Amino acid sequence: MAKVIMVQGTMSNAGKSLIAAGLCRIMKQDGYRVAPFKSQNMALNSFITKEGLEMGRAQVMQAEAAGIEPMVCMNPILLKPTNHTGSQVIVNGEVLGNMTARDYFSYKKQLIPDIKKAFRKLEQMADIIVIEGAGSPAEINLKEQDIVNMGLAALVDAPVILVGDVDRGGVFAQLLGTLMLLEKEEKERVKGLIINKFRGDASILDSGIVMLEQRGKIPVIGVVPYMELSLEDEDSLTERFDKKNAACIDLAVIRYPRISNFTDFHVFEQIKEVSVRYVTSVEQLHHPDLILLPGSKNTMGDLKWMRQNGLESAIKRLAEQIPVCGICGGYQMLGQWISDPAGVEEGGMMRGMELLPVATELKDNKVRSQVKGCFNELEGLFSCLSGLEYCGYEIHMGQTKWAENGETVQGCIKEAVVSGNNKNIYGTYIHGIFDKGTVATSIINGLAEKKGIKIEDGMFEDDQSFKEKQYDKLADTLRRYLNMEEIYGMLRETHLE
Repeated sequence: MAKVIMVQGTMSNAGKSLIAAGLCRIMKQDGYRVAPFKSQNMALNSFITKEGLEMGRAQVMQAEAAGIEPMVCMNPILLKPTNHTGSQVIVNGEVLGNMTARDYFSYKKQLIPDIKKAFRKLEQMADIIVIEGAGSPAEINLKEQDIVNMGLAALVDAPVILVGDVDRGGVFAQLLGTLMLLEKEEKERVKGLIINKFRGDASILDSGIVMLEQRGKIPVIGVVPYMELSLEDEDSLTERFDKKNAACIDLAVIRYPRISNFTDFHVFEQIKEVSVRYVTSVEQLHHPDLILLPGSKNTMGDLKWMRQNGLESAIKRLAEQIPVCGICGGYQMLGQWISDPAGVEEGGMMRGMELLPVATELKDNKVRSQVKGCFNELEGLFSCLSGLEYCGYEIHMGQTKWAENGETVQGCIKEAVVSGNNKNIYGTYIHGIFDKGTVATSIINGLAEKKGIKIEDGMFEDDQSFKEKQYDKLADTLRRYLNMEEIYGMLRETHLE
């Protein structure tokens, strides 16, 4: 029977995902078969497994840290927000349907058998399961129906480590306040506290830690420093959106309200001479070297947002001079029109940006598949990709066809990347298309050549080897600042009925 430990946080973005990933890596290094688990994840970043099933990318990242293949049983429930009050509900990798927050709150306990089944599958293959919670366990309005924090901890009899974020301030109030709002049996599950993201001399926390331990009756098992890591974030709270670093090559990613799978652009952040900026207004856009339109959970709504704030017009003007690439929802936006006869998003029909000779019809069924192949013949900046290998995955609601004279042409588009008369414009459905081999560096070298500059050789390495070093760096840091002997001592066998 597998042993288990759970990482919960005082709030969203306290660092649960990375702490859980680091524990997975350490335990893998120590010779254990370890697997991550999160019963319910809310995120717009998702991944498609080899079986064509959809799961949250945070558990994919943790599986990579554990050195195992991502499996949908690591994240049996995924919620993808479609608006401010509702989400697409994905269970065991397949779409169950759209629900309002209130409807899902009433329904979710019916999914406990799915959670149990997924967890049992992991038990059969792992010595240790590292569970991640969601948000905060002290949300008293959610406790009654909880299936992801203390409710799950009770279900699998898991000891809990509670993580607080000192970088946001008030970490002692976060941790002590959370403990005070827990029921007696819930607090008894908490075996250790972690102060995360500390900058400076940790000794200045000593008096606060003494008082925290006296009042909370639970030991602080580590003060973890703020870590400069390039690993995938769980959701739109990512600090990447706030980075304003300048570099020789400037990439602008349009950050619309329902942006999804922005992890497609992390590979460019590894290149020293490249800045990746997430922009929300014309004033922030400036004159970048490449504009990237990412995926969207509401393509029509996000296109309307760009149309209303002037970004669409600005991008269309710049497209005469600089390349623009759309992925998934961004690709759909670049077409002639988007129709939604089934009411998947907004319903009706909407004019696209009219930069690519394609049109999209949104459909109820979701395309989910891993893909690989070689790039088709391309012109302009992307001509350097012609014939190179790519791999990635498709995940979209809709079918895109060639369009001319106001009508679509029958037959599916087979090209990996679509372009039109304007050789600056590119569109693709493939997430992760920049990750393999020299794809990203080829694009950056092309942009550098256009500007008359040269990118230093050897500044980039294969995406997977780069990630492996990041996971090892994460593990090394946690070994240094956490009491791993205490953490191993917390592990207990599960008692899932």
